[in-house]
Amino acid sequence: MTEAVNQPDQPEVIEGGQPDLFSKFDPLIEMRRNLLDSGVEDPFSLVMDRVLSPTTAICNGRETILLGTYNYMGMTFDPDVIEAGQKALTDFGSGTTGSRVLNGTYSGHKAVEQALCEFYAMDHAMVFSTGYQANLGIISTIAGKGDYIILDIDSHASIWDGCKMGDAEVVPFKHNDLEAMEKRLRRIPEGAGKLVILEGVYSMMGDIAPLKEMIAVAKKHGAMVLVDEAHSMGFIGPNGRGVAEDQGCLDDVDFVIGTFSKSVGTVGGFCVSNHPKFEIMRLVCRPYVFTASLPPSVVATACTSIRKLMHAADKRAHLWENSRTLHAALKAAGFHLGTETPQSAIIAVIMPDLERGAAMWEALLHEGLYVNLARPPATPANMTLLRCSLCAAHTAEQVQQIVGMFQRAGVKAGIL
Repeated sequence: MTEAVNQPDQPEVIEGGQPDLFSKFDPLIEMRRNLLDSGVEDPFSLVMDRVLSPTTAICNGRETILLGTYNYMGMTFDPDVIEAGQKALTDFGSGTTGSRVLNGTYSGHKAVEQALCEFYAMDHAMVFSTGYQANLGIISTIAGKGDYIILDIDSHASIWDGCKMGDAEVVPFKHNDLEAMEKRLRRIPEGAGKLVILEGVYSMMGDIAPLKEMIAVAKKHGAMVLVDEAHSMGFIGPNGRGVAEDQGCLDDVDFVIGTFSKSVGTVGGFCVSNHPKFEIMRLVCRPYVFTASLPPSVVATACTSIRKLMHAADKRAHLWENSRTLHAALKAAGFHLGTETPQSAIIAVIMPDLERGAAMWEALLHEGLYVNLARPPATPANMTLLRCSLCAAHTAEQVQQIVGMFQRAGVKAGIL
């Protein structure tokens, strides 16, 4: 869950008598200054000089294994995907310069939406410029003033922002707590519009939701259901459709939100649905209507990638093997992990505090391994995490290398 940084009661006044609108960020500025003053390299400003493959890059002049990119299925360097993007760039140019409802719909946009419909076996698909915009647009449009949104308190920032933009009443419940969710549904006024928002995989800890049970409760109380499958699409489920498919409840989901920036390997967002009135969203959803559409090369790469993910069972199996192997090895080494068992391609390694987490991050980088350093307020319960995102392109040998890097860095940083 994302929360606002603590703000002073009154903004600081700068020279000339004007209030300093940046004063509310002072605690964060101070935290970052203290971190950098300790001599740690800035973990939030890493530059990749060159990307060599889905799993390796040159960082600070050194070849580095990538374990923090969300490139779950390794599609970023797929030859067919790259060829499709190059052809579209040549045939259609570098951009659309317009909104989808004006001059911004090309044949590629319709093709990628058709690919999404086939991938999910659903009637409608709507593509946005980012996954963030997909949540912002769909949530704010379908749930407005007088409606109620019931959502997991650990929901992604884009979900919270979509709720705020739509002006619906927001009712959060404790993370993955079925009983707490039902209690809140019971309190919603009779006849009010209700939208339950869940995620298949929660991106910080890598844990999954009990969607089957939660969706059943939502339907019992007359609520529509939106599931964000950003971190499970392409990987989890027999066909890679996500946790809802894996738990056998996809047909009961009204809206599935996803992104192209994870398993698909490019950028963009989408919503798929079987709702018979869904197409009206193209005229009433402001983040869709008032945003330039994705470049032709991007939708071409996405379309090709999605169609290849329909036949990626071997990749999914290998990614699961990587996840189980790394989770077991890190747990055996003595690290504190976010889940007892591997539930997704995300493995969260919990750090004692931000300072030691940053030291561990830097020690790993010096070993030749890049992971994400996740800090409050973006993390649950104010934890500091090293978030690992495995890829189907990681070899078994690379996973063993990663284990050794964690063990050596853990000793150096005083974590083990």
